[in-house]
Amino acid sequence: MIHRSRLSMQQVKEIVEDVLKKGQISFSGLETMETAGQKIISIKAENPRALIGPRGEAIRAFDYIVKKIAEQRGVEDLHFLIDINDYRLKQIQDLQNKARIMAERARSFQYDVELNPMSAYERLIIHTTLAEIEGVRTESQGDGRGRRVVIRYVSEQI
Repeated sequence: MIHRSRLSMQQVKEIVEDVLKKGQISFSGLETMETAGQKIISIKAENPRALIGPRGEAIRAFDYIVKKIAEQRGVEDLHFLIDINDYRLKQIQDLQNKARIMAERARSFQYDVELNPMSAYERLIIHTTLAEIEGVRTESQGDGRGRRVVIRYVSEQI
């Protein structure tokens, strides 16, 4: 029987560091942070393009490998992201800015705003970002790859 426990950011950092060293990947540091409800292990790399890959494919694969190793070690809480030279942090910030602009549009014009289809991860960031904003609420609609966030105008006279 595998004992499951909550993952500490220090444990994740150790796994990331171990994978980087075993892969002979040079890096200058690791730091932890949290943004938009996401725990992030940020790698400072000398050659970020190789670690990020085309359209972020390599960074997603690296993230997957680290999560599989953590899972094999009996870790239950796998809610974290691996970032390289703030690549994903910039994506999160762009999504947050877009969400705030669209929420302001929904409030100003008093209508619902439907965003383009996006991944579950991107939808989570939108929902988290707009959770505390007055006058709007969010919901996901659609199926599969067509799933999107709708920012609903909510009248303040409820």
